[in-house]
Amino acid sequence: MDITSFLIYCMIATFTPGPTNIVILSTANNFGTKKAMKYTYGATVGFGLLLIISAMLNTILITIMPKITIVMQIIGTVYMFYLAFKIYKMDASNQTVNQTATFISGFLAQFVNPKVVLFTLTVIPSFIMPHYSSSPAVTISIIVITVIGFLAFVTWVLFGKIFKLFLQKYNKIVNVLMALCLAYAAIMIWM
Repeated sequence: MDITSFLIYCMIATFTPGPTNIVILSTANNFGTKKAMKYTYGATVGFGLLLIISAMLNTILITIMPKITIVMQIIGTVYMFYLAFKIYKMDASNQTVNQTATFISGFLAQFVNPKVVLFTLTVIPSFIMPHYSSSPAVTISIIVITVIGFLAFVTWVLFGKIFKLFLQKYNKIVNVLMALCLAYAAIMIWM
């Protein structure tokens, strides 16, 4: 497994603006760190649970249909290129959020967040399962990905207005760099 591509994919998918990160940023700005951390804890648990569900689903699919790995890699690669394009075109400066930030809302939001659902359905079969099939390896991978997600969420809490202002000021440059890194990670799946 190409660890660099795996980490780039995880970092870009979790650290770039998305519904969860925007809610966290807005909550930190408007209601403070304590309230934002409640939402973050719920989002992290939901994110981890989605990774577990994805690993179980993909393990069952691979057991039933061994050739599904190639199909999932293709889907993962196409999704990564799509995400790279969306990041390239994204304008984070006009996002607005109006949501109560609680542990439960953070947890439940992960199950309706297309970015998180697609990420969790593609990261395991694209990067982990082609190289590792043992339960301990998959479990460690899920823990690593969940920790990366948690660190991304906490980053959005900690930087609050500073990070938001930076993204608004250098939005296009950041988006181009993130999109290029994500496209690189997608290409490296096949190398």
